[in-house]
Amino acid sequence: MSEQPQSKTIGILKTPNDPRVCLLPKEVKRLTGELKLNILFEPGLGSSLQIEDAEYVQAGAISQSHESIFKNSDTIVSINHTFSEVEMKGGCCFIGIFNPLFHDSKLAIYQKNAASVYSLDLLPRTTLAQSMDVLSSMASLAGYRAVIKAAELYNGVFPMFTTAAGTLTPVKILVLGAGVAGLQAIATARRLGAVVEAFDVRKSAGEEVRSLGATFIEVEGYTESSNAGGYAVEQSEAYQKKQKELIHNHILTANIVISTANIPGRKAPLLIETRSVEAMQPGSVIIDLAAEQGGNCELSKNKETINHNGVTILGNSSLSAEIPVAASKLLSNNYFSFLKYKQKAESQTDDPLLTACKIMEEGEWTHPHFTKQLQPA
Repeated sequence: MSEQPQSKTIGILKTPNDPRVCLLPKEVKRLTGELKLNILFEPGLGSSLQIEDAEYVQAGAISQSHESIFKNSDTIVSINHTFSEVEMKGGCCFIGIFNPLFHDSKLAIYQKNAASVYSLDLLPRTTLAQSMDVLSSMASLAGYRAVIKAAELYNGVFPMFTTAAGTLTPVKILVLGAGVAGLQAIATARRLGAVVEAFDVRKSAGEEVRSLGATFIEVEGYTESSNAGGYAVEQSEAYQKKQKELIHNHILTANIVISTANIPGRKAPLLIETRSVEAMQPGSVIIDLAAEQGGNCELSKNKETINHNGVTILGNSSLSAEIPVAASKLLSNNYFSFLKYKQKAESQTDDPLLTACKIMEEGEWTHPHFTKQLQPA
């Protein structure tokens, strides 16, 4: 009689300085029940969401210390980097949102310890990967939150007000980048009564922008790539010059600018120059969601709010963390879907989703971005 294969153990860690949780008790129960996985969790995992440890225990998980989880887990899941070279189980696999193409220096510790790493932000934006798409989940919430933050910081009102004392005109918002975050920002701003303009290098974004009731502005001469997975690609210098001039002219009449433009693995494109900020009316607001990768605004500082000539500039690429209950619900579904898919597909050596998001296997680079760098010139 053949022996039953031993169940794999998944360890769930808290992420320092981030209130979001990557797996909630509901999905943990499915991991233990449907996928027959052993689940370990760090005490206080859900405390930022008012979730008691007892709820994880009832879902079939076991509470263990941070150090014990590393020693006993086949796979470690977290939102961001949590590994600080503590003793871990041989062949351990890490799953998270590591932004490795931009923060590649953070990967050395995993290579040194012969770990395997999957970064979910590298999953392709395909129909098959939709249920695991952490970037779309978080970008949608960030776009919504950006508008709410802008409303808090702006010294006027969003919709038109008609009163016996006079009429207040609606706020004018310019959204830079019409991806998931930008489209959600447009939709939220329109619901609040704002007049919205939006810019994107991709002409294909125009139809979606217009469908939400916003005006689409574009620059002729853009470059698109079918291999970009729906993301923008870097443009020519001539295009960038025309782009900055067009954006500058529209910023002159905007009360709020929400910038969301990013290129995977690259410094964020500079769209808002200092001269544009200085031309804005005092009391105006800029929300820069690309601040982590250098920012779309020349003056942005990541995770800081500054004031320049009366214009408030908030740089934050993690606004979804400010609404952690909503963010955790989406992330938990994303992570569960990935773990379920991985369990079924990991025996295949060329699975398109696992190959796309795997950075290294037991300390050896596997992702094309890194293997190409190792090739001799």
